[in-house]
Amino acid sequence: MSLPVFGDVAHVQPAPATGVSPDGVARMILHGFERHYALFRYCAQRAKTLFENGDWHGIQRLNRDRIEYYDTRVRECVAQLERHYQPMRLGDAFWQAVKQHYLGLLGDHLQPECAETFFNSVCCRILRREYFHNDFIFVRPAVASEFLEGARPAYRCYYPATEGLRRSLTRLLADFGLAAPYADLPRDVGRLIRAAIAGLRRQAPQRIGGFHIEPDCQVQVLATLFFRNKGAYVVGRLINGNTIYPLAIPLLRTPAGEIVVDALLFSPDDLATLFSFTRAYFLVDMEAPASYVAFLRSLLPNKANAELYTMIGLQKQGKTLFYRDFLHHLRHSHDRFIIAPGIKGMVMSVFTLPSYPYVFKVIKDRITKEGMTRAVVKRKYQMVKQHDRVGRLADTWEYSQVALPRDRFDPAVLAELQQLAPSLIEIQDDTVVIRHVYIERRMTPLNLYLQHASPPQLAHGVIEYGNAIRELAAANIFPGDMLFKNFGVTRLGRVVFYDYDEIQAMTEMNFRRIPPAPNEEAELAAEPWYPVGPNDVFPEEFSRFLLGNPRIRELFLQHHAALLDADWWAARRHATQQGRLEDMFPYDTAQRFTASAGPAVRKPPSHATGPAPLDHSRSHS
Repeated sequence: MSLPVFGDVAHVQPAPATGVSPDGVARMILHGFERHYALFRYCAQRAKTLFENGDWHGIQRLNRDRIEYYDTRVRECVAQLERHYQPMRLGDAFWQAVKQHYLGLLGDHLQPECAETFFNSVCCRILRREYFHNDFIFVRPAVASEFLEGARPAYRCYYPATEGLRRSLTRLLADFGLAAPYADLPRDVGRLIRAAIAGLRRQAPQRIGGFHIEPDCQVQVLATLFFRNKGAYVVGRLINGNTIYPLAIPLLRTPAGEIVVDALLFSPDDLATLFSFTRAYFLVDMEAPASYVAFLRSLLPNKANAELYTMIGLQKQGKTLFYRDFLHHLRHSHDRFIIAPGIKGMVMSVFTLPSYPYVFKVIKDRITKEGMTRAVVKRKYQMVKQHDRVGRLADTWEYSQVALPRDRFDPAVLAELQQLAPSLIEIQDDTVVIRHVYIERRMTPLNLYLQHASPPQLAHGVIEYGNAIRELAAANIFPGDMLFKNFGVTRLGRVVFYDYDEIQAMTEMNFRRIPPAPNEEAELAAEPWYPVGPNDVFPEEFSRFLLGNPRIRELFLQHHAALLDADWWAARRHATQQGRLEDMFPYDTAQRFTASAGPAVRKPPSHATGPAPLDHSRSHS
């Protein structure tokens, strides 16, 4: 069966058009894409200036606003086509010709894969078909993007064997041309060299006695910096003989306006954390994004291109590639979608394909939470998409009109979807059409992790749980429902929140202490003896529904007792109201060269990484 991609119900009535050329329509769509990509690059270029000036709020606003740029440009392009060409009245043969002309315009294009995705977005919005024939859109990439390069090479090379490691690293850092001085570049280069030697000892202890720089040794770094929040990152690799070592160098700006090197990230796990799906997208200027993704794949071979495109800010391209990968997997597997294991939520119906590491989340038609509607849930998910996720919120891909083969569904899944979300499900012969779905990385639910954890894993899980709440609060996120089932554990042992229907900004909340009861009868009454506003929160109550297990309670009070104190929450809210942005960097505090900034990611101990012995993977509301 040929699986369709996207669509809406309605059919195009073909009609001849006069004075309208397929080439003109194709050029107008390509012009719309090129306007989008020019603005995309401008954002990354602007991020460099904001970093140099220490405008952290400006970088966050830029990153948030850029997420909306793509849909805005698609709407603009559609409106322009409708004004000039009445595209709904153009026939099938005409649109096939438009696609062929568009393809001809991409021969020397530097972003052909992204231009194809933009074409699909415009066509799907105009045609509004129930399904789209492959002839009308780019279901598969039509223009090869391998070995694609812009006018300038995507990465620069330095040769320690001929000019020395110190000189190579000095030139490497200087070549980015930041309009701010380094506080002490020789000192920072020395720190990098010492950290690199220590990293080589960790990664190849059996060779370190005889380790030496090979004659063909190279340090290769991507030509532009990766900006996110308060950091700028050099991303590259050390190639010594036949061994490739991925690396990233975080750069920070001091309050005095000087640049310092903060760490050397020098392992695959370090790079995986830096490019995690739980973090905000990077701002990075790329003339040919395919060349950047190819380079990143050499550093992160286990990450799909879909994730890499998403992390460099091209989330629509990531979405397209994810769906292509998913259809490919469906064609080469035979297991069935099943209801995701774990405690069922009140908002979402969640299913998964055991052979694929994602869950599919459909909003229920009838939500039993007071004041919760489908529109509210979608706003919460969009809020997370635009927010700084600080490594503690899972990113999602949102799709409409997804068609899946009916025979791949366990009957229990179809029964649940038809019962709980009938307005979003349509079964047509051998196809199940889901009108709206979120797709999210599958994780081990924290409640199941803790249930089956060894003592070290239990301690790690509780500490990480508290750290996640603290860091979300520092990022102006109040989770709302903090039950363990709403948090997941990633492959690298980080605890991540993924239930978004009750999240709110910290600045909207009112954190209060419970006042003393006027008498014993009031204290024993079912209703509170004190007034409770809609956004009132009483942190001392958290222990009642979170800490029933004595072992968990003991660990939590040992490490995170402050989270039960209304004053802690109020102070955190006040800091956010004052515009303070905490320093939360995606690497271990022990890796840092400087101590002026705040907390960084705490890596789990080696005995605590990975899921608990029983991995019931689920991520749902």
